[in-house]
Amino acid sequence: MRLAIDQAELASRLGEIPIGAVVIHEGAVIGAAHNRRELDQDPVAHAEILAIRQAARRLGSWRLLGTTLYVTLEPCAMCAGALVLARVARLVFGCRDPKAGAVRSLYQICDDNRLNHRLEIVEGVEGQRCAELLSGFFEKIRRQNG
Repeated sequence: MRLAIDQAELASRLGEIPIGAVVIHEGAVIGAAHNRRELDQDPVAHAEILAIRQAARRLGSWRLLGTTLYVTLEPCAMCAGALVLARVARLVFGCRDPKAGAVRSLYQICDDNRLNHRLEIVEGVEGQRCAELLSGFFEKIRRQNG
């Protein structure tokens, strides 16, 4: 999770919402990214999607079997769906997202029995630190915008 937090901090310095994601396979980092929606003007440039893409290229397969994705914020519906479709084995996230979270908060996409794949889910890892990154970022934005 420390590497995901590092990615989130980088995102914040670049003016992006501070969310970071890292994919681990057999003890090695095979994907690491932060949100890039503003930088790339791409609505799907979420940290999880970018890290999943890197991991798939690194493995040479869209099936990310045996991988763990660490992310600072509970994934949205798009990212949770991507985790299921990519066959990620385990998701570890920092803090919940009560407005858009699709793993525990609003929906339970990653462990929905109606889907063809389910993930092991661990939540709350470094949750306080992850939440502080987000609240600090939005507090700074509010101050700047008066």
